[in-house]
Amino acid sequence: MKKIIMLLLFFALTGAVNAQVSFTAVPISTTGAERAAVDMNGDFLDDLVSVTATNIQIHYQQTDGSFIETNIATPPVANTPSWSLAAADFDKNGFADLLYGGANGVTFMKAKNNGTSYEEISFPEYVFSQRSNFVDINNDGHLDAFVCHDVAPSVYYINNGDGTFTFHQGDIGDYPTGGNYGSVWIDYDNDGDMDVFIAKCNVNGDVNERSENQIYQNDGAGNFIEVGDATGLKDEMQTWSATWADFDNDGFLDVFVGSSDSNFTHKLNRNNGDGTFTDISATTGIHALTITGIENCSYDFNNDGYVDIASNGNILLNNGDLTFTLVPLALPNNNGSFGDLNNDGFIDSFTGGNVYYNNANANHWITINTIGVESNINGIGARITISSDMGTQIREVRSGEGFKYMSTLNTHFGLGTNTTISNITISWPSGIVDILEDVAVDQVLSVVEGSTVLGLNENLANPLILYPNPTQDILNLGDLNHFTNPAFTIYDVQGKKVMAAKVDLNTIDVSNLATGKYILKIYDNNHSKSQRFIRK
Repeated sequence: MKKIIMLLLFFALTGAVNAQVSFTAVPISTTGAERAAVDMNGDFLDDLVSVTATNIQIHYQQTDGSFIETNIATPPVANTPSWSLAAADFDKNGFADLLYGGANGVTFMKAKNNGTSYEEISFPEYVFSQRSNFVDINNDGHLDAFVCHDVAPSVYYINNGDGTFTFHQGDIGDYPTGGNYGSVWIDYDNDGDMDVFIAKCNVNGDVNERSENQIYQNDGAGNFIEVGDATGLKDEMQTWSATWADFDNDGFLDVFVGSSDSNFTHKLNRNNGDGTFTDISATTGIHALTITGIENCSYDFNNDGYVDIASNGNILLNNGDLTFTLVPLALPNNNGSFGDLNNDGFIDSFTGGNVYYNNANANHWITINTIGVESNINGIGARITISSDMGTQIREVRSGEGFKYMSTLNTHFGLGTNTTISNITISWPSGIVDILEDVAVDQVLSVVEGSTVLGLNENLANPLILYPNPTQDILNLGDLNHFTNPAFTIYDVQGKKVMAAKVDLNTIDVSNLATGKYILKIYDNNHSKSQRFIRK
């Protein structure tokens, strides 16, 4: 009887843990390959993207969590995203552009300045595309593109700053016969520049040099040095993707390498903080997950302050002590694209004609949107660090994670029961550092690069703009009593300063601005607040 009671208690406790994360499927009509949950029109709400050779379907998310469907016809494109899709605003016009990784080559779909039509840019070189990413490889402020090549050295496209790219091959992921499947750009050594990890595989299951995972260290001078052996990450296994996150909140990125072959187990490698990694898989509980596959991503699904792992529809729930509890088949086995699809502060999924809404809990959260000025406009490559009563968490802004899908560019943190954030530090690719202090929880912040001063007390608990928003001419401001002789600056979506003056009578006349989206910043010597608005 005692054994039966103990078993019942065990299953009850296990059920309670598993119940912490679940999803509800809601159908949505899609056309073509469902590939992305990402902001397409610059309002920082994650939209849903499905594509065919002649159509881009976008379900634009509204502030109430509903969607408005738009279909944008295109001439037949040379390559479709049969293997992967990445998204980012590479020409800084306020609208996301797309990269299609096809079986025979690479196509860029460049959003025109109206956001309602696209221009195709295709390259003639043969590329058997796998994972694709947007990233500023040479850190010149312009987003480049990287594409894994299955049967030859990987390729990359350097942004010339005028809406065109220059093709390169080799140097990064340069094994002669390829085997490059899942690239993810990260700063594993905390030196402020982007390194890249490439998950590798042999389709026939052989384990040899072609299937050895690679990591390239950026020396900060434009050179990438392969250090897989030195770091301890040169595993001979079969994998199509790996996911990087700080799973123990110690300030260093760790890596979960997902096996794609049942003959190999998943691996969790802990960053030792000295440029090396230790395989800690055996003590973490991840081997409870025996299902293998190609899709691996990491988010804090239950907002408890510890990053979880989504692996082929299963969730490894982080217990906060470098152990994980398996929540089996919480999502379809391809994971899908991740984002906040009803703007409630919890991460959802989009795949298979459904939005899988996270059945949220009472935990707190914050989402941070990055707007680059000297850096690329999306802030890709920026590192965000937050400090609260539970300690320190880090995230990076990335385009292209997992294997096939594109997920949100917005940076999401779970906060557990914490009700305040001591500070937020954003370290931009340019080297600029923004710091916000005493920040309220359960909100979305948009931060323009360089818009804060180190040490400012930035508390965004109350709105700046009372009404109207959108506006045609006058912004009426809220209570500014805690400011002394405040001034204001307005930035456009490209991070450019378009207006600046002293605040007069708690109103600002924006009638001379062009229609579009802006960020208003009010500040004095001690305080600063920012808020988005629309000039219609």
